[in-house]
Amino acid sequence: MTTQHLAVEAAREHRETHAAEILAEFVDLLSLPNVSRDADDVAATARHVTAMLESRGVEARTVQLGDAAPVVVGHLRREGARSTIGLYAHYDGQPIDQPGWQVAPFAPTLVTGVLGEGIERPLPEGGEEIDPDWRLYARSASDDKAPVQAICTALDALAAADLTPPANIVFLFEGEEEIGSPNLRTYLETLTEELAADAWLICDGPVHQTRRPQIVFGWRGISEIEITAYGPIRPLHSGHYGNWARNPNMQLAQLIASMKDADGNVTITGFYDDTADITEADIAAVAALPDNDEAMRAELGLAATEDDGAAHAMRMLMPSLNVRGFSGGGVGLEAANVIPTEATASLDIRLAPGNDPEGILDKVEAHIRSRGWHIVDEEPDLETRLAHPLVAKVRREASYAGARTRVDSPLGQALLGAAEIAAGEPVVAMPTLGGSVPVHHFIEVLGAAVAITPFANHDNNQHAANENIRLANLWYGVDLMAALLTMELEAGT
Repeated sequence: MTTQHLAVEAAREHRETHAAEILAEFVDLLSLPNVSRDADDVAATARHVTAMLESRGVEARTVQLGDAAPVVVGHLRREGARSTIGLYAHYDGQPIDQPGWQVAPFAPTLVTGVLGEGIERPLPEGGEEIDPDWRLYARSASDDKAPVQAICTALDALAAADLTPPANIVFLFEGEEEIGSPNLRTYLETLTEELAADAWLICDGPVHQTRRPQIVFGWRGISEIEITAYGPIRPLHSGHYGNWARNPNMQLAQLIASMKDADGNVTITGFYDDTADITEADIAAVAALPDNDEAMRAELGLAATEDDGAAHAMRMLMPSLNVRGFSGGGVGLEAANVIPTEATASLDIRLAPGNDPEGILDKVEAHIRSRGWHIVDEEPDLETRLAHPLVAKVRREASYAGARTRVDSPLGQALLGAAEIAAGEPVVAMPTLGGSVPVHHFIEVLGAAVAITPFANHDNNQHAANENIRLANLWYGVDLMAALLTMELEAGT
C-alpha cells in the first residue's frame, strides 16, 4: 500500500473519529467576519489562520505589505526532499448584503439537507453519527475557508498516523481574492524565494456538476472593452428625424453583430490565431467527461447552443467574445420616441492559453476601424463628430492571460492519481475552467506549474446568499488534502 493510500485511510479514520471536533473548529473559523473590504476583520482572520497552522507544527507567519490585506505563509520542510508542493487558498469572502439570506452569514448553521428542505440542528457531539448530506451554511463555508479547514484536518490525520509528507510543503493563504487579488503579484515578487515550488495547487472551486470530483488543468484569462457610439448632439424626435439622422443604437448593434457569425464563432481577423493548440490529451479528456450538455440546455431553457451544439467543454478551450451589456435610450416605462445621442456596449473576452490580453484588444480595435469607425479615447468634440460619420470611444482593460497545464504531464497524472485515491473512483480531468482566475502570477513570477484542486459541492451558492458546504464534500476535501500532502513530484515538474 502506498503512502498516499495510507494517508487517505488515516484521514478517513481521523475525521470519522473526530468529526464533531473538526466541525466545531470549522465553525470557529466561519464565525469570523471576512469580507474583503473590511481590513480589520480580514487581518483578524489571517491571524486566526496563522494560529491554526502553527498548532499543527507548521512554521507559519502573517505577512503584510503596506495597506494590502495580509497573506499567511507556512512551511513544512523535510530534510532530503526532492520537490516542493505549494498549496494556495484564500481566507477572504464576498460581501453579505445579498438578499435572501435565511441564516446569519457569520453564525454558521448546520442543516440536515438543503435549506428549506432539511431542518436546523445543533452541532454534533463526540461519537454522534453524522450524515454526509448535512450542510453547513455560512459565508465562505465553501469559498474558500473549507480548504483551510481541510488542510489543517489532513495535517492532524497525518500526524496521528505518524506519516510525513515526502516533499516540502509551502502554504499561501490570501486575503484579497474576492476583490481581484490586486496585491497577489507584489506578494509573490516580494516572497519569491520563500514561495518557490515545483507546482502550486489552487484549492478553490466546486466539483463537477454531476457531483464527481474533478481536477482542473486550465483557466481562461480575461480582457474587457467598452464601445460608445455617437449620434446627434441632442435627442431627436424619431418622427421628424427618423430615416434621416443615423441612430447610434442601430449603428453599434450592427458593429457588434459583425463580430460573430450565426454559429457564434468570432469573425474578427486573427482572433483565434494565437490560441494554443488543443492537444490529443485535451480531446481525450473532453471525451471522457460526463456528458451533461443536454441536461444543462434543458435546465437553462436553451433550445440550441453555439457552434451547432459543440460540446461545452470543447468551447471552453477557445477564446470567447461576450456582449455583457448594451445601453442606449430607454425601454419599458422609460421608452421615448427619440433617436438617442449615444449607445454603449460592454464586452468581455475570455482568453485561452496563448492569447495576449492586449493583443486581442488590438484586434478588436482593428475590426472596428475596418468597419469605417473613427476611434477616440475620450468624449469627442463637435469638430470630430462633423469630420467622421462613425465615431466610437473605446475604453479597454487587459486583465490577465489564460493558461493550461497538460493533462498528460507528470503533474497532471500525479494529481489525477491522488484525487482518485481520495475519491475512491475515477475523477473528472477538466482541461479548462470556463471562468477566469488570476493564477497566472504563479506561472509568471514563480515559474511553477499550476492546477486547481476543487472539492466544494457544485450547488454551494458561492458569492450568493446561503452559501454552504455539504459535509460529504468537506470530508472528501480532507481526504484529498491528505493525498496531496503525501504526493511526491519530480523536481522541475
